Amino acid sequence: MTDLFSLKGQKALVTGANTGIGQAIALALAGQGAHVICAGRRSCDETTDLIAKAGGTGESLLLDFSDPMAAQDVFTGAGITLLVNNAGTIRREDSVAYTEADWDAVMDVNLKAVFFTCQAFGKELLAQSTPGAIVNIASLLSFQGGIRVPSYTAAKHGVAGITKILANEWAAQGITVNAIAPGYIATNNTTDLRADPERSKAILDRIPAGRWGDPEDIGGTAAYLCSRAARYVTGAVLNVDGGWLAR
Repeated sequence: MTDLFSLKGQKALVTGANTGIGQAIALALAGQGAHVICAGRRSCDETTDLIAKAGGTGESLLLDFSDPMAAQDVFTGAGITLLVNNAGTIRREDSVAYTEADWDAVMDVNLKAVFFTCQAFGKELLAQSTPGAIVNIASLLSFQGGIRVPSYTAAKHGVAGITKILANEWAAQGITVNAIAPGYIATNNTTDLRADPERSKAILDRIPAGRWGDPEDIGGTAAYLCSRAARYVTGAVLNVDGGWLAR
């Protein structure tokens, strides 16, 4: 079987594609031939420019997932067969001081929007009897508690659960649903951690690979999960953490 990893002829929607992990995933999918719709609450023009310079095709779409229903009308008749739910937010505070507003803001983007975006995508594919793939971005914290990020931790546990239930429901229709659980990746979200020598060293000491992850590490994994090579892989939450959870 040839072209196991090719995504030619596929159209993908990647959320939170303006920077970091989302941008790397968009570039990886485009590199395998997919036309990538790069969605975010900020302009994704930088990402689409990088895709074009690399010889791929893509477009930018403004979507703000603080409204969990933001993508409800995106999929109808659009021919999108691949969905990567990467958009997310984080708010840090001690659990004893965490506010309801902070809880709701994180849960709306990181969990509620993920489910209802998957739902809208799934409805369209099921109605058209079209196979496809969903990749959700979970986290190392889908497996452990973390510190000072209670709603983020709860949401990422929920993303793992949503991934598994949708995989069960849609497998027979040829729709795979998987998640990637990154460890500590060098993105905007970890800037403060990486700038703190003591905290950075403590983290690196617990990563067998001995380095912070690169967003490209996640991009390649997402491209694999969207490809024919992974057509019998569903319901998986893959750790991309440099061996952190294997210890």
